[in-house]
Amino acid sequence: MSVDFLSDVEVRVLGALVEKDITTPDYYPLSLNALVNACNQKNNREPVMALGEEAVRAALDSLQRQRLAGPASGADSRVTKYEHRLQEVFNFDRRETAILCVLMLRGAQTPGELRGRTERMYRFEELEDVVATLERLSQRDPPLAAILPRQPGTKESRYAHLLSGAVEGATLVPHVADAESRSGEGDRMARLEEEVKALRGELTEVQRQLGEFRKQFE
Repeated sequence: MSVDFLSDVEVRVLGALVEKDITTPDYYPLSLNALVNACNQKNNREPVMALGEEAVRAALDSLQRQRLAGPASGADSRVTKYEHRLQEVFNFDRRETAILCVLMLRGAQTPGELRGRTERMYRFEELEDVVATLERLSQRDPPLAAILPRQPGTKESRYAHLLSGAVEGATLVPHVADAESRSGEGDRMARLEEEVKALRGELTEVQRQLGEFRKQFE
């Protein structure tokens, strides 16, 4: 199902609802006040925000129009409480929900970071499982995740959600088998470079010894 691109505030509100649904189910759905506090947490949030009730309420109204969130039905309380409806719209499995939630709350991240930060929501046994989940999100229609250009001086690529639209320079996540193949090629190149380096070192040592041998006859 297609949805409109979300603002940063809408992404934060939706991510906070998903997180609390999974990690603190006894306190979910959330009142407006609890949701504001969840959005403005200083831990597990990048960037840290300082949203007021009006901003959060406006985001909820927009999310409700897209059927992504809204007032919880049947809540036994005088205070209106809110819930997300991500599952109804996208039919995610637990792995996809966990990855997308952390991307919404903390921005672009590497697979290693995602694996560690999703542990309270879903325990990924292998790093390859994280990449495979990112691939599935990337292959949805419309795509919901993408891989960013590698930053200078970094070894790992970062991944971002696409709920707010395309990200400059981002590409769809390659098929895991293709990624593993490229990884294998990279490992082979690294080994070859190490072997060349070792051979150069041996050649330098041979040249040094030859020079000392020649000096004996000068």
